[in-house]
Amino acid sequence: MEIEFVKTYLLELYTTGKTSDKKHRYQPHIIYKYIQTIDKLRAARNIEDLFVIKSLNYKKLDGFKSGLESVRINDQFRIEFYTSLRSNNEQIITFCRILELSNHYS
Repeated sequence: MEIEFVKTYLLELYTTGKTSDKKHRYQPHIIYKYIQTIDKLRAARNIEDLFVIKSLNYKKLDGFKSGLESVRINDQFRIEFYTSLRSNNEQIITFCRILELSNHYS
């Protein structure tokens, strides 16, 4: 999948392992799992590839987050995103736009 990070802190966490944004500070083990999970999303050709990775616990969200999808980092945190399809000379590309690294229970 092609990945786009909507918020700067999400890209910083992925590329440098830290963020300049003081609001979004995470423990090193959360950042490590975040990077691993983004790598799994990048390696997937499409959403169906995520179904077989049970540890991700892929879900389509409902309620006020209807239209979003999520994968789990651990029992507490998840990555929220939405996907779209693009055609590139007859090849369909899944485009994943990462919106948030959130505490699942807050």
